[in-house]
Amino acid sequence: MTTPLTTDHVELRSGAYADSVTLLQVSRSVQATPGVVTAQVAMATGLNLEVLEGMGFTVPASSPNDMVVALRLEEGADAAQALAAVDAALAPTRPTSGDTTVAPPRTTTAALRRTGAGAVALVSVPGASATVEAMDALEAGHDVMAFSDNVPVAEEVALKTYAASRGALVMGPDCGTAVIDGVGLGFANTVRPGRIGLVAASGTGCQQLLALLHHAGASLDGVGVRHALGVGGRDLSAAVGGLATREALRRLDADPDVDLVVVVSKPPAPDVADALARESDALGTPVELGLLGRGQRDLTAVAEAVLARLGHEAPAWPVHGADNTGPATGPLLRGLFVGGTLCDESMLMATDVLGPVRSNIPLSEELALGDELLVDDHTFVDFGDDALTQGRAHPMIDPTLRNEQLARAAADPATGVILLDLVLGHGAEPDPAALLAPEIVAARRERPVPVVVSLVGTDLDPQGLEAQRDALVAAGAEVHLSNASATRRALELISRSEGAAR
Repeated sequence: MTTPLTTDHVELRSGAYADSVTLLQVSRSVQATPGVVTAQVAMATGLNLEVLEGMGFTVPASSPNDMVVALRLEEGADAAQALAAVDAALAPTRPTSGDTTVAPPRTTTAALRRTGAGAVALVSVPGASATVEAMDALEAGHDVMAFSDNVPVAEEVALKTYAASRGALVMGPDCGTAVIDGVGLGFANTVRPGRIGLVAASGTGCQQLLALLHHAGASLDGVGVRHALGVGGRDLSAAVGGLATREALRRLDADPDVDLVVVVSKPPAPDVADALARESDALGTPVELGLLGRGQRDLTAVAEAVLARLGHEAPAWPVHGADNTGPATGPLLRGLFVGGTLCDESMLMATDVLGPVRSNIPLSEELALGDELLVDDHTFVDFGDDALTQGRAHPMIDPTLRNEQLARAAADPATGVILLDLVLGHGAEPDPAALLAPEIVAARRERPVPVVVSLVGTDLDPQGLEAQRDALVAAGAEVHLSNASATRRALELISRSEGAAR
């Protein structure tokens, strides 16, 4: 096969700026232009330059304040047309109306001077800069939601200790989801309001509960979420000690519109979990603890317990596309997740059935995967882990890395079942099923490997729950609203395969 001839066009745009999510969308839009083989538009940070060089582009000397436009064109393609596509894609990011004589704020402190008291400061900058911006907001008397990841744990402790001394709340770092008075922040699902308050030391775990309670509460009074206070996945670790969780519980306990508080977390440190249980018992508002771990309930069981406390029976959680799923095609289960808590939940369930499983976020250190994410064992990969998001957008925005691994897993004859999650909500990819469904079709083209998907979202989410579900089912997947239900189904298929092999 002859490789098509191409030409590269690389230019720097000094002083131009757009955030990484916007530039990802620009790159995708430009890549659809006729004659464009590859398009990468990004700020010239060290990590982005490494990515561009790995793609084979030669980038001139630059600074992080430069925007790089890198285009790979078919031979004879019009570079001017491709650059016009870049300009058109960038145009919506530029101000076109309003008072342009007022310069936008360039620091957190300057922005807060224009903001009324009580506002939450949302910090979404590279982790190396997040602590300074968050501290500025705390000193100005504001709560903080730190969306940024890759923040050192010592800096998280310092921020939360200072916040505690001022009665302030730090949500995060790496806080992906929050709901304040019904308003979603970060990767938040759209849910009907109610009288439940969540404290979440996890992002997708919070979203799973939001989705399940929303579905169950379609015809039930009071089953809805008023607040979901994300505190970051490390808050209940031994190092952080639940500093933000305590403040979040205090606030929800004092809210007369909250009848029940639910705490959801990745596996916490045992001593911190014990202290949390004691402190929760002392509150005036009842608290349901949904802490993942060996021997603990899964998130769906936690949702069912919440419904029971409110006097309601749990519904049958919906499953679609069961007819798509044939027998396992090999002995190994491959879990490929964009949500770390969903990955944790599935690993805990799988370990009880299959024994130890390998992961980049392992349940014990000896089970850690290295750079090779596909090994001759049951494997669970969290593509949202910090190590896999340096220099690239979160997989809920850019699923490229997960899709590549899906193709590799499907091609491995040892793969018996592939378990995936797809998470909807504001901030996530506008049509994630449109990117995943073709990959599922391609994965099943050579052999019908079963693909089981947990679809986390609501009918009010901007992506449209039914449309996303239908696209996945049409591609050959079996789709569950409950991640625990999807995991049980995948384990059932693998266990049947093991039994047949005996």
